[in-house]
Amino acid sequence: MPHILVVDDVVSILKALETILSQEGYTVTTTTSGEQALSLMRRYEIDLLLSDVKMSSMSGLDLLRQVKFEYPDTCVIMMSGYQDIAVAVEAIKEGAFDYLVKPMSREYTVRAVQKALTMRALVVENLLLKRQVRDQFSHSEVIGSSQAWRRVRELICHVAPSQATLLLTGESGTGKEVIATMVHHLSTRAEQPFIVLNAAALPTTLLEAELFGYEKGAFTGAHERKLGQFELADGGTLFLDEIGDMPIEIQVKLLRVLQDGTFKRLGGTRELQIDVRLITATNKNLMEEVRLRRFREDLYYRLNVIAIRLPALRERRSDIPLLVFHFICKYARVNHKQVSSIQHEALETLKTYDWPGNVRELENVIERAVVLCQSNSITLTDLSLNHSRLGRLMDEDAYFMLPVNATMAEVERETILQALHHHAGNRQATARQLAIAPATLYRKLKEYHLR
Repeated sequence: MPHILVVDDVVSILKALETILSQEGYTVTTTTSGEQALSLMRRYEIDLLLSDVKMSSMSGLDLLRQVKFEYPDTCVIMMSGYQDIAVAVEAIKEGAFDYLVKPMSREYTVRAVQKALTMRALVVENLLLKRQVRDQFSHSEVIGSSQAWRRVRELICHVAPSQATLLLTGESGTGKEVIATMVHHLSTRAEQPFIVLNAAALPTTLLEAELFGYEKGAFTGAHERKLGQFELADGGTLFLDEIGDMPIEIQVKLLRVLQDGTFKRLGGTRELQIDVRLITATNKNLMEEVRLRRFREDLYYRLNVIAIRLPALRERRSDIPLLVFHFICKYARVNHKQVSSIQHEALETLKTYDWPGNVRELENVIERAVVLCQSNSITLTDLSLNHSRLGRLMDEDAYFMLPVNATMAEVERETILQALHHHAGNRQATARQLAIAPATLYRKLKEYHLR
């Protein structure tokens, strides 16, 4: 049952409320002072606090402020023997759920408590759902069990609660935006906006307007004020992708925002203050860009507070099966397909491919394979039909075709024969491919009567 704490310096009122609420089945604890109430709240999980406004030592409003600071999810009802509108308004502004005027009838008290506890239940349910979504996100979208990926996840979980600026590096398609999103969801800003902007997707003038906004009349076509991404992300996180491609003139303005959190809209004169956590990403070597004077050195050191390098997919091949099955489930659901597995040969082919496009390329391959698949299991054919480089990898000319029931001698003979065919009869090249000495190859040719 919900646990209710009642605070009032009039003992008779405490006893009356304790009797009423206990008869309704609630667990009730009482005290005559705000200080003692705070001590009790630190010992017990309190669902609802009923507090008098005017008390001798700590006032009810001071208690309300402290409770909301330490336990923001606790529901609070204020009580007073005076119908003071100003005090009631202040209590509501400070976070009180309701304001009751004494004397209170049993029915009035019970109804107010029930409404408050119903609201409390909704708040708790909402928080649990958000945590569930956050946990599910961190475990299902950021897939991987390899040592390289575990190190990345451990570092992310360690730095996410901080306010530090992050620089994500690595090849294109390694999942930098997914990681940035994970950092935001695991941070103290999780309930605030998460804004994404690609610094390479816009020309200089448009990028500046997108970042900092503009005032009405700032330039031709500016018919009304527009808020920039920094303002929209205030209190939350701004993720700037492809930061290495940002023009130098915009880098200067970005540096100022990082230094003191202020900027001006285009055409504006007023300094604006924002509180934004910045996460940036690039697939370029920023130190090399600094050396070539294409990136500001001072900005680089501002961004490089904590740098996280995301490994390429070929550096964590053991994660490929996990990613494959995740994408199969995802796109089978999206496309209403019954695809639920992948054949062993197809999976082994995916594990041997180098994936220059990394996880993004793998996801596209699996999405197309799911759409093209005619059964409940993805085959080599499904993969080769939708990916030219994989198709070349699986081209029959790249493989030796051997009889299923062949003996070892027949396998050796067929291997030598097909290797010779592949190299147009060049015995030196054939010997190198088979990793044997030319004299051994000549002996085998004679042994197997091959010309």
